[in-house]
Amino acid sequence: MKKIDEYQGKKVLVMGFGISGINAAHLLVKLGANVTANDKATPKNNDIVDDLEADGIKVITGDNPISLANEGFDVVVKNPGIPYDNPLVAAFVKQGTPIITEAELGWQIFDGHLVSVTGSNGKTTTTTLTQLMIAENAKHQVKYAGNIGISFSKIAEDLGPDDTLVTELSSFQLLGAPTIHPHIAIITNIFSNHLDYHKTRENYINAKLNITRNQTKDDFLVINWDRDEWQKIAQRSQATIVPFSRLNKSHEGSYVEDGMIYWRGQEVMPTKDIRLIGPQNVENALAAIAAAKLSGVTNDAIKKVLTTFSGVRHRLQYVMEYQERLFYNDSKSTDIEATEVALQGFDRPVILLAGGLDRGYTFERLVPYFKKHVKAMIVFGECKDKMKDAGNQAGVPVVESENAITAVPEAWKLSEPGDVILLSPANASWDQFSSFEVRGDKFIEAVEELTGKKEQ
Repeated sequence: MKKIDEYQGKKVLVMGFGISGINAAHLLVKLGANVTANDKATPKNNDIVDDLEADGIKVITGDNPISLANEGFDVVVKNPGIPYDNPLVAAFVKQGTPIITEAELGWQIFDGHLVSVTGSNGKTTTTTLTQLMIAENAKHQVKYAGNIGISFSKIAEDLGPDDTLVTELSSFQLLGAPTIHPHIAIITNIFSNHLDYHKTRENYINAKLNITRNQTKDDFLVINWDRDEWQKIAQRSQATIVPFSRLNKSHEGSYVEDGMIYWRGQEVMPTKDIRLIGPQNVENALAAIAAAKLSGVTNDAIKKVLTTFSGVRHRLQYVMEYQERLFYNDSKSTDIEATEVALQGFDRPVILLAGGLDRGYTFERLVPYFKKHVKAMIVFGECKDKMKDAGNQAGVPVVESENAITAVPEAWKLSEPGDVILLSPANASWDQFSSFEVRGDKFIEAVEELTGKKEQ
């Protein structure tokens, strides 16, 4: 951990009691700040409040009182999910109070080698693969943190100048990280996500590009080269561009040619040996390979990771095989693009479990994928009628169910040996579950109950 005095004697407000907010509050106390912690909700676990107060932190819960804007805070550390049009946040913006996220705080105290990953899809898998690859050859600590569910600042506290940290960073985090400066930045792809928060696609792209804003020609931007738009976006960076591509050969980076992965013209391994399924995971592997090779990782280390790693939980995660049916949990597929990609990864008939929160859009885009890959569908949640309409357009048998749990035995009834039973909802979970993680866990529990086996 790097010693800094930036917060010594400063008055700091931490908004949000998530993992990152709680860790940030305690860290700020160590850095000499006078800290107030605020959450709009009242925590069900009193230990959270007790621990904060025991550290000398003033705690305010149950509201974001606008009066806090008049208390002379020097800095606000905001939970990334709190929008900037929140009345209290908007008041701080209006008066010019600096607003950062915990990722910025983590960067300020980090004293080692930083690799950062962002993108619309594939962030967590790419982050995990990159960390595993670099760790295979490392003589020092190699950790991951960030939007992957582990506090950036908490991990940064325990790392030194020779250590490496691979961070997954969301657009929300990057908006509040004005000085972050990774030596290697990765952009997996950019679609049109979170426009309810960012308002426009250009705002969303600009937030993502904060990952490379402070980079120089001595740093590297690893970026997907499979769309013209992404190639143009790369031109807005001052870093040395390192492309990765599943579709376009580029000797400046990692790419696929005739079923073989190459790094700058040198063979690395066949794509068929990657344990993760699907074209999107070839792309994730290419991004991770580029970052790993820039970090001095050997081909043997890369091969070891890619031939053994079976996936991040809830992200096209292999659950088990039972009576010649394969079960996959892709609960993280909360948008249409993710489900499109998931379906393309299978060459077996798919029984698809899909549905969830109704965000107002329809699913005609999925019809060609249903026609090609899906044998039958189980639909549920607020948008089940819209999902059913798309299934009917594709000529796919559709069964309605209550949720992702009750859908499992329904899918089993429709399945035959050789089929894949896939939870890939194409929608957020919040109509029925508190998070996509909970939805995925419940799906796995239902599979275990059906089969009498534990996940593999």
